[in-house]
Amino acid sequence: MASRPKLDIRRWLAAARASLAAIALALYFANFPHRGVVLYVLAVYCAYALVAAIAGNWRNGMLGLLALFADTVYFLVLAGKLTDSLPWLATVFLLFLLAEALMLHDAVEVAVVTATAALFCALVPKPEGLRDLERTVIVGGALACGMAIYRKRGLAEIEKVRDDLEVARTAADKATDLERQRIGSDFHDGPLQSFISLQMRLEILRKLLERDFEAGMRDLIDLQALAQSQVRDLRAFVHSMRPADVEGGNLVSTVRRIAEMFQKESGIPVAFSGSSKPVGLTPEVTQEVLAMVREALHNVQKHAAATRVAVSMEKADRALEISVDDNGHGFSFAGSYTLEELEMLRLGPASLKRRARALNAEMHLESRPGRGAGLKLRIPL
Repeated sequence: MASRPKLDIRRWLAAARASLAAIALALYFANFPHRGVVLYVLAVYCAYALVAAIAGNWRNGMLGLLALFADTVYFLVLAGKLTDSLPWLATVFLLFLLAEALMLHDAVEVAVVTATAALFCALVPKPEGLRDLERTVIVGGALACGMAIYRKRGLAEIEKVRDDLEVARTAADKATDLERQRIGSDFHDGPLQSFISLQMRLEILRKLLERDFEAGMRDLIDLQALAQSQVRDLRAFVHSMRPADVEGGNLVSTVRRIAEMFQKESGIPVAFSGSSKPVGLTPEVTQEVLAMVREALHNVQKHAAATRVAVSMEKADRALEISVDDNGHGFSFAGSYTLEELEMLRLGPASLKRRARALNAEMHLESRPGRGAGLKLRIPL
């Protein structure tokens, strides 16, 4: 659907119509002093054009079509009665008529106006002026129709882009909300709970020091170790929130660096395997893959109580295959499940499932209670 024209265009066209109508009336009165029907038609149209110019932007919908019809009829009067004496006047008004149809109406209206003018020129007797006008109608009408079709396609493309932008904006807002929920949940279950535990231990320590100083000092040493562990957890949490810089565009090297940082901060040994071949993912997908690897390692550190982790990343069969395997507690359920099964049974980490679904990736989660868990992802390239 064509967008609503700007008010300036309507005012410009209304002023042009009034000027042309006044010029036509004055010239006809000067060249044909007798009072014929054509003079009254020109006078009525001139009055209408002046009212339309003064009233402003009032012609919308059906009124706009009626105005276009009136302008077409007026052009036919000029073409039939004034072509011999004032041939340029009908040509100028034809250009105005085509401009009005092109700017304010769709391609169908432009085609109707062009066909009506061409049919009129073809059917009426052809003085020399009308032959020239007929050629102008055909050429100008064809150009106007082509421009109207091009304009309609352009407007349709613009509307499609607007719809796509709205969909993308909605998806981005939804992703932002989900990410905020995930961060809030992780912070509540991780650092916040640790600080609450630390606060409770400090209160117990204060009371213990009042009764038994030596026992309190021993508990203080344990509390220091707990605080150090919480600092490492908080540092890992903050680090996981930062966007990763892909080293030289090589995703595998970046994942290797993330695994090394995880080992340094958590103290859990990590065995990494992967080729150094470029993967060829877009920047957006690359950041999502890095976020999934970080989250999987963070879950191992926070929940699994593992003593070793194995991370692998390989490019094979037009897909990127990633696996994260640990020897920790595993999940509360046992077995191997696909992404669809995990969503149906409401099992597994929600954020990882959401990211895998967004990437159209295959996901398998294997849980071995008491013996660890394994996450496998297959991301199409």
